[in-house]
Amino acid sequence: MSSAAPKVEVAPLFATPIAVVDVPGAAALNAELKAVILAQEKATPSTQHSNLGGWQSSWDMERWGGGAAARLLDVARGVANGLTCDRQGRPVPITWKSNIWANVNRAGHGNEFHFHPGSFWSGVYYVEDGGIGTDPSLGGELEFMDPRGAAPAMYAPHLAWTVPGGRSMGACETIPPRAGRMVMFPAWMLHAVRPYHGAAERISVAFNLSV
Repeated sequence: MSSAAPKVEVAPLFATPIAVVDVPGAAALNAELKAVILAQEKATPSTQHSNLGGWQSSWDMERWGGGAAARLLDVARGVANGLTCDRQGRPVPITWKSNIWANVNRAGHGNEFHFHPGSFWSGVYYVEDGGIGTDPSLGGELEFMDPRGAAPAMYAPHLAWTVPGGRSMGACETIPPRAGRMVMFPAWMLHAVRPYHGAAERISVAFNLSV
């Protein structure tokens, strides 16, 4: 019998697509979005869904968000088209339906874990990161829960797997916000926003895409 180590091939099955997109021309887009969002915040009370404090608009930003909201949705639909195919792997033309809303978080505000039923893709775009981009200690990260459940953490929480993403199995991963950045993910993914600890405003636009 040979003493050579056996060749091991690992198949990365059941990967979950989390798309991170730095949107071109974000500075001008963000200035428009910030102005219209803060004006809407002054004019309307917050809705209450997963938000823990902060202000969340109604889900009709397409109505009051103007051209900036429309351009943002165009980007989101383009990203979704590039990431979606039929079951044979072929590109498929989809006329995405959407709903879109704005969020303004200040010190201590966040969102509890939730998902977005009735949609295919969900996403968030950061208009203002509240300084988190340069100071990660301010919190406010987007947090995803492992959809496979407790995995090894239930039996041997001190162990993990030596594959990409293996150390977070049964736990969570975070993505820090950055102004001009869009994050898109399957709508069934449990996600949350960790509390923001800065003194500025963390402004984001969230959306769902459905068929």
